[in-house]
Amino acid sequence: MPVGVFHSFNNPLFGKFAFYTGIVIGKTLLMSALTSRSRLTNKIFINPEDAAKFGGKGTTVINADQRVERIRRCHQNDIENVLPFVLIGLLYLVTDPDPWLATQLFRTFALSRCLHTVCYLVPLPQPSRAMMCSIGWCVTAFMTVAVIRAGGI
Repeated sequence: MPVGVFHSFNNPLFGKFAFYTGIVIGKTLLMSALTSRSRLTNKIFINPEDAAKFGGKGTTVINADQRVERIRRCHQNDIENVLPFVLIGLLYLVTDPDPWLATQLFRTFALSRCLHTVCYLVPLPQPSRAMMCSIGWCVTAFMTVAVIRAGGI
């Protein structure tokens, strides 16, 4: 298959990758909105101009609030894990992977990230969150090794 076809919706595997990538990027965007909503709802602002505009009279700047920080940390963890998955996934598609295995990797990553968020925000006791994060990390690491091996260096 020509290289350009790997990154096309004419390739069913690319369509699956795009679907699961859309889920995890959408979830990451949702975490950003949840962080903002939590800041506004709880009147927790880290910048004076935000406190002045959205907080009302007498609102002060608060650098840390556990309600807001839990959501923000979950969002930060998404950024740290979703971006590498998306980038290496695009390269992984060019290695002409087994379609069944690649689909399972994409699906596993997306599910692990969604469950990681549930574990983080509920919160569920450890090691539940660590396991979900590790599963997603292992998927990305597996694809990274496959890309490096295919590169032949």
